[in-house]
Amino acid sequence: MAEPSLETDGPRSSMPAELHHPHSEYSQWKLKLFRVRSMEKAPLPSEAPPEKKPLLGISPPPTPNIELDNSVGPGSVMKLCLGGKSKENVEGPSQRLDMKLQEMDTHMSHLRGLCRLCGMALRKVKGPEHDVHADLDQASKGALRKMGCKLTSWSEVILKVFKVDVTDDTESAHPLSFCHRCWMVAIRGGGVCSLSRTRVPEWKPHSSHCQLCFPRKPTFQRTGRKRRKIIPRAQSLAKRTKWDHGNSINIGERRVLRPFGNCNQGPGLRGRRRPSIQREQWVKNITHCQNEHLSTKLISENLPADFLSSFTCAVCDHLLSDPIQSPCGHLFCRSCFMKYSYVLGSHCPACNSPCAPDDCIKPAKSFLSALLSLSLLCPNSGCEKQVSLETFKAHCLSHELDEQDANQLSSELNNYLLTNKGGRPRQHLLLLTRRAQKHRLRELKNQVKIFADKEEGGDLKSVCQTLFLLALRSTNEHRQADELEAMMQGRGFGLHPAVCLAIRVNTFLSCSQYHKMYRTVKATSGRQVFQPLHTLRAVEKELLPGFHQFEWQPALKNVSASCNVGIINGLSGWAASVDDTPADTITRRFRYDVALVSALKDLEEDIMEGLRESGLEDSACTSGFSVMIKESCDGMGDVSEKHGGGPVVPEKAVRFSFTIMSVSVRAETGEEDVTLFTEQKPNSELSCKPLCLTFVDESDHETLTAVLGPVVTERKAMTESRLILSIGGLLRSFRFHFRGTGYDEKMVREMEGLEASGSTYICTLCDSTRAEASQNMVLHSVTRSHDENLERYEIWRTNPYSESVEELRDRVKGVSAKPFMETQPTLDALHCDIGNATEFYKIFQDEIGEVYEKVNPSREERRSWRAALDKQLRKKMKLKPVMRMNGNYARKLMTMEAVEVVCELVPSEERREALRELMRLYLQMKPVWRATCPSKECPDQLCRYSFNSQRFADLLSSTFKYRYNGKITNYLHKTLAHVPEIIERDGSIGAWASEGNESANKLFRRFRKMNARQSKAFELEDVLKHHWLYTSKYLQKFMEAHKDSARALQATIDPVEAQDIEYMSLEMNDF
Repeated sequence: MAEPSLETDGPRSSMPAELHHPHSEYSQWKLKLFRVRSMEKAPLPSEAPPEKKPLLGISPPPTPNIELDNSVGPGSVMKLCLGGKSKENVEGPSQRLDMKLQEMDTHMSHLRGLCRLCGMALRKVKGPEHDVHADLDQASKGALRKMGCKLTSWSEVILKVFKVDVTDDTESAHPLSFCHRCWMVAIRGGGVCSLSRTRVPEWKPHSSHCQLCFPRKPTFQRTGRKRRKIIPRAQSLAKRTKWDHGNSINIGERRVLRPFGNCNQGPGLRGRRRPSIQREQWVKNITHCQNEHLSTKLISENLPADFLSSFTCAVCDHLLSDPIQSPCGHLFCRSCFMKYSYVLGSHCPACNSPCAPDDCIKPAKSFLSALLSLSLLCPNSGCEKQVSLETFKAHCLSHELDEQDANQLSSELNNYLLTNKGGRPRQHLLLLTRRAQKHRLRELKNQVKIFADKEEGGDLKSVCQTLFLLALRSTNEHRQADELEAMMQGRGFGLHPAVCLAIRVNTFLSCSQYHKMYRTVKATSGRQVFQPLHTLRAVEKELLPGFHQFEWQPALKNVSASCNVGIINGLSGWAASVDDTPADTITRRFRYDVALVSALKDLEEDIMEGLRESGLEDSACTSGFSVMIKESCDGMGDVSEKHGGGPVVPEKAVRFSFTIMSVSVRAETGEEDVTLFTEQKPNSELSCKPLCLTFVDESDHETLTAVLGPVVTERKAMTESRLILSIGGLLRSFRFHFRGTGYDEKMVREMEGLEASGSTYICTLCDSTRAEASQNMVLHSVTRSHDENLERYEIWRTNPYSESVEELRDRVKGVSAKPFMETQPTLDALHCDIGNATEFYKIFQDEIGEVYEKVNPSREERRSWRAALDKQLRKKMKLKPVMRMNGNYARKLMTMEAVEVVCELVPSEERREALRELMRLYLQMKPVWRATCPSKECPDQLCRYSFNSQRFADLLSSTFKYRYNGKITNYLHKTLAHVPEIIERDGSIGAWASEGNESANKLFRRFRKMNARQSKAFELEDVLKHHWLYTSKYLQKFMEAHKDSARALQATIDPVEAQDIEYMSLEMNDF
């Protein structure tokens, strides 16, 4: 027995000596061979476990451990089995590289036969194959266009339907085709969704455990039986030993699939390619550069082989294209080396030294100039020019353009060449039926459609109109061409869709009325002046909330991040009330943040104009924008209609709306804010945008709380974040400041949880009782706040001091319900004017009846005094009596003219002078709280307000003491006590009034009549949508620019007021 070898060639060199003996018996050799293989499977402690390749992304495989100069690698067991010779010394690096190339070629051939999406074999599915990177064919594009899909490539459709991105797929890791069954799934889903459960397999790069190249049968794994080797036929079996696997490929010390070809033939019939030719074919399958890179056969001169090899890629053997140089000095095409390194690893294809793509550099400039100066022979027949490599591509492109022009000219001649086929003569195109016209123009339509999809983004209509316009110009029909061009540009005879939408909304036309008008004008004038309804709906989408993209930083709490949110149900997420009864109301609203984004985009032109007028640089002002919002909420009273079905809901409605009062920005250099936009008419219904409409009584505290609860949540979240929105092409950040000032007395008490207006605690701004306010009418200050009302409600709810009801009520100062929305402590100018006018109306009645001399007049006497007053006002001032005081009646009543009319019925001259003095003082105080900016509009009255209010209070407490002895009305108390303090804090009272929301009440009834529907829910959506469009600044500008169009529309709708047809045609020509 031989002695053990003392060589230490590797970690496993200390093996039994029997393994090195050349004459061991067969049974011992078989046992020892299995021992060697079992040892080889387990890695050594010093060896690191093999790294797993990532599944996603393109990462080159690790560099193979190839050592030259016949060195022995560590851990090689083959050295033990082959008598001291390693596997590297036996096979050699070139043979192992060819084996790896052959293995990749086998893997890629397997991938070509599979579907990218479902993984099935393409031969098993009936129907054509489809390329995942190709454009949509005509049949598929037509089918998807019918279902509203406008995608143009299969990669986009696959991403939409199967949620798989195939743009980065490579041929070495993914199949590049999908089957007809997956095509049908994409078509049936409309290019948007999948109606079947197609599970897309996860494709992994090739490895030694590849499931495609080494399939594992589950039956053998389950039973644990050894797979039997298939024995070929005896006549074709070569005379080999049992353990000789000459035809198998050893990769990673494992036996894999056999190479291509019939390997079961006999030795004499087996035809093999030369290794160099086979290797070239494998490399071509990896690089696919035959149609992109130039062959060396195009070189016109007979150059030396060594000189020519320096300009040849070491991978594809073509002329270098975009060459790169490895650290070892070899040259390759950039694209070829990238594909080669991804498939076979990061090493040099020429010398196998480690080389990553990032390590390569550009060759020297002298070499590049020599490469580009090579003279090549033009491959086109008939052209024997010698062109340099630098200009070779442009030269070949000129040949292709000449061929395309020749083919196009010949095809045009063939198309326009009339062939006499006999039969009846060919009819003119316009004399044919519509079906025959389509048949004759089919080829032209397909060509124009292809051009429109390729060049104009699929806008087939504009391409056809432009062709028609050019045809008219070429035949000198300029009048008709001018009309067509005016229609295409949205001016002249064809109005812009936004103009038509503005006319429809401002004239309160329903869909049927507008369509009837559209057909009438088109039939009478012969021209399409107004646009059809479907074009108006496209404009509506851009103006309504939910169209523009935006972002909140940080994201809003408890609010969805979705931007495409339109009209939503205001009761969503609220299934029942506190008493477990279903909601007895219908509510529709916009999401608060989405509505604010749409309102800001509507003011985009005004904001940019403010930046230009302020002299601020547009690109520098991207942050620091502040937006001031006025909130209004009021009940609209009884809005009952005879039409409409659905659930029984109260016929009283409440509208919550907002107004953008100002937009300012803080410049980087200045410390003060620069105002870019200020609402000129803050109390107009055109600036008050609706947010929420609901059928509910404003006195129903529980339902109103549930409806406006989500609005309060969104508002609170927006105050803690900032909006990122594109204005003027740049992303800008906005912060919002909310002021709830547009509420009347009743709504403020509902939102702040206070007792009703007849309560002992008279004021919503201070804690004064009615008796205290009548004794001291002027000297009071604003003390109430939302946070204080919340604290008082907790005291009212818990009663921590165990007090009686009266004591507890006196402690909380009239707070009896939980406040749910913060309001700004201010005075509502509109309702203050109405309330004071009501009080003066009663004073006039008392003065007519001389109540100051009577103690307790009867009800009949009071009715007679009121009848006399109404008769006098109707006779002298044409003021009709009203059941309830409104703004118009109050404005006419509170004048010196009305006082003079009333004084005719007052018997005492002293009382007449007192009435005149009282009205004169009131008229001097009124502009202060009604003006938008009192410091500019009425500075004198503002300075004298304190004096006038004190004089007014003295008159009430002396001359009119019979009425104000221990009592005073709510609005008179606020007028005398709190106006100067509010003006000093906010700068204005009239600008923050609720007049805009109140004046929009009539719009609700008009829009409801305009959009009469069977369902009240859909009716409410239409009213909310058209009310929002009515307040759009964009449409208001169009209405200002097309006033003549609106007059023509009114004449078209009402034929009684319309003039003759000739005058109408003149009006049409004007716009």
